[in-house]
Amino acid sequence: MSTPAPTPASTPDRYRSWPAIGAVTTGIFAVVTTEILPIGLLGPMAAEFGVSTGTAGLMMTTPGLVAAVAAPVVTATAGRLDRRATLCGLVLLLAVAAFLAAFAPAFWVVLVSRFLVGLVIGGFWSIAAGLAGRLVAPGTATPEKVGTATAVVFSAVPLGSVLGVPAGTFLGDLWGWRAAFVATGVVALGVLVALAVFLPPLPAQRATRLAVVRELVGRNAVRAGLAVTFLVVLAHFGTYTYVTPFLREVTGASPAAITAFLLVYGAAGVVGNFLAGARAHRPGTFPAAIGLLACATLLLPVAGGTDAGAVVLLVVWGLAYGAVPVCSQTWFARAAPDAPEAASVVFTSSFQATLSLGALAGGVVVDATSPAAVMVLGGLVAAATATVLRWRTTTAG
Repeated sequence: MSTPAPTPASTPDRYRSWPAIGAVTTGIFAVVTTEILPIGLLGPMAAEFGVSTGTAGLMMTTPGLVAAVAAPVVTATAGRLDRRATLCGLVLLLAVAAFLAAFAPAFWVVLVSRFLVGLVIGGFWSIAAGLAGRLVAPGTATPEKVGTATAVVFSAVPLGSVLGVPAGTFLGDLWGWRAAFVATGVVALGVLVALAVFLPPLPAQRATRLAVVRELVGRNAVRAGLAVTFLVVLAHFGTYTYVTPFLREVTGASPAAITAFLLVYGAAGVVGNFLAGARAHRPGTFPAAIGLLACATLLLPVAGGTDAGAVVLLVVWGLAYGAVPVCSQTWFARAAPDAPEAASVVFTSSFQATLSLGALAGGVVVDATSPAAVMVLGGLVAAATATVLRWRTTTAG
C-alpha cells in the first residue's frame, strides 16, 4: 500500500520552510531582545522610579527565574494546541508586556511586565527551539540541514546582543527608555504577523505533559546534558555578566571602547553559532567550544590588560559561546528523539535557571574578590567541564 504524501497541514513544503524558519528566528530575536533590553537602561529606569541599581537588576533576574518554571508549565498547558497558534499567542503576550513596561507608572508594574516576559520566554523557547527539524523541507532533513536550520534559529541569541540591545539603548538615549520598550512592542507585533503568514499549521506531535518531562530527566543522556549545560552556562554567565567591570578596571578601556568590544564579541558569537550549526551533531564540537571558552576567560586576567589582548580574547570567547546553545539543544534533541518538544522544555528550563544562578554567583565572587578573580574561577569550571566531556566522548567512541 502506498504512503500518502504529506499534506500542508502536517509539514511545510520546500518553498515555505525557510521563510517559516526565518519567522521563528525573528520571534526568538524579539524574545531575547526584550529579555536583556534592561541591561542598557538600568540607570535611567532606576533614576526615574527612585530605586537602587541592585533593585533595578530584578528586571533581569525575574524573567530568567520565571522562565525556568514556565518552560514545563506553559508547554504542558498548551497540550495538543496547534503550535502556530501557541507561538502567536505568546508573541502577542510579549507585545503586551513591552507596552505595559513602556507606560508603567511605578516600578512594580515594570516587574509585572517582566514576569509576563518570563512566561513568554519559557513557552516560546520550549516550543520554537525544537521546531527546526519540523520546518526543514520534507525529504531533505539530513543532520547537517537540520543543524543549519537550528543554527539559523539560534543565531537570534547573539543577534539580540549585537543588534537588539544596542538599538534599544540608542533609542533610550535619544527619546528615553520608554521609547525602547515601545519599539520592542512594535517589533513583537511585526513578528506576530510573520508567524501567522509564514508558519504552516503545526499540530502537536505529542502532548508535552509534565510526566513526559519527568521521564526524560530520568534518562542518563539527558542527565549528562543537564550537567554539561549547567556547568558551561554557569561558567559563562558567571563571568560575562561582569565583563564590563573587568574591561573598565583591568583593561582600562573607555566606555566607547567597551561598547565596541562587546559588539565585536557579539558578532563573533553569530559566526560561532553558524560554524557550530552543521557540526553540532559531531561529538567533538561541544567540548571544543567549551575548551575555547575556558581559554579565553582564563587568559583575560593575564593578557586582557591591553585593548588588543582583550579584543582578541573576546573574539575567541564569542566564537566559543556562540556554539554553546545550538550544541546544548542538539544534545537534548538527540537524547530524546521521541519527544523533541519535551527535550526543548528541559533545555530551556535548565538554561534559564542557570543563567540567573550564574549571574548571582558571579556577583558574590566579584563583591568578595575582583572581576579578574571571577574570570579565573569561571574559566576553571569551563576547563574541567571540557576535559570531562572530551574524556566521555573519547571513551564512548
